[in-house]
Amino acid sequence: MALLGNLLKAVKPSPTLAITRQAAEMRRAGVDVIGLSQGEPDFPTPDHICAAAKAAMDQGQTRYTDVDGTPELKAAIARKFARENGLVYDTAEISVGTGGKQVIYNALLATLDAGDEVIIPAPYWVSYPDMARLAGGTPVEVACPEADGFKLTARRLRDAITPRTKWLILNSPSNPTGAGYSADELRELGAELLAHPHVHVLTDDMYEHLCYDGWKFSTIAAEVPALRERTLTVNGVSKAYSMTGWRIGYAGGPRELIRAMATLQSQSTSNPCSIAQAAAVAALDGPLEFLGPRNDTFRARRDLCLDAFNGIDGLSCRKPEGAFYLFPSCAGLIGRRTPQGEVLRNDADVGRYLLASARVAVVPGSAFGCEGYFRISFATSTERLEQACERIRGACGQLA
Repeated sequence: MALLGNLLKAVKPSPTLAITRQAAEMRRAGVDVIGLSQGEPDFPTPDHICAAAKAAMDQGQTRYTDVDGTPELKAAIARKFARENGLVYDTAEISVGTGGKQVIYNALLATLDAGDEVIIPAPYWVSYPDMARLAGGTPVEVACPEADGFKLTARRLRDAITPRTKWLILNSPSNPTGAGYSADELRELGAELLAHPHVHVLTDDMYEHLCYDGWKFSTIAAEVPALRERTLTVNGVSKAYSMTGWRIGYAGGPRELIRAMATLQSQSTSNPCSIAQAAAVAALDGPLEFLGPRNDTFRARRDLCLDAFNGIDGLSCRKPEGAFYLFPSCAGLIGRRTPQGEVLRNDADVGRYLLASARVAVVPGSAFGCEGYFRISFATSTERLEQACERIRGACGQLA
């Protein structure tokens, strides 16, 4: 009898993690690989957050907590939503999970039946379609070309909605493109959604604080208050606070949905780490002055890589509004021949070539639902980024 179930056949391992693992194996073998595949800030968790975690341990906060978040953390999240986003949530409308990924999966699992559709603008974070499938739904990928800034338009949304549509997933600033929706763009999408009351919105705001060149972050429940009762606003402490390993994500949304998500979590992981929750309280209630200098560094790194890619024959790259990713087009490399005589037939071939010849790990755009591109993370040291750009330039220059 086969051990594995049929459901797993529809799910792919995370391409990002797979490439990161391959790069790590090459390093262990002594190869100097520069990994640009994983979205993880190279800055340390701020001291006041670490101090709060240590204090929590010293005070014995090492036991089970409420299944979907401590009252203290839910109160801090409520204060954050009100202070930074103009959204008022009761603590009964807030869920805390082991990272934003669990929060999103809980929401989809709690709401999707077989045949329910989830509209996912592409390029997308690699996990959205597979989470929808695991939850029993059908992902509907909507191509959002670079000509539209990699963003969903009201017309494309209108064309994608059917009677089976349950969710629209929005991610701004986006992984993998860094594209951010303006308040006006969100209101245009909101006007379309108001005409379809059966469609709910899941907005992934994980990169909220990583914004450049004066671009202002907005979230749809604040810009279109009439959508509040059918919007789940997801966020977390991973990216802005350099707390990827602490694994705390959260969301504000309809009370009935939040209650259902807690029920699911009670039968899967139970509560997030008690120490990490105490640290998240300090993060959300604490100072944000450290963000300015860090964003200045990220912006400089972005511009360094952007200038380099736009100066390489065969590559071109749009300037992103936020996050810490670039999503250059490699269409000009496809069809070219490597020094070994192999033809680069697609973006996956380009990614393999860059790993083998430039010793730089990138993620092919096809993993994000957008062929002919690749993603890099510039959340690593400036020195390594300079080296990576020069290696990519050299490898591209060897193509015929």
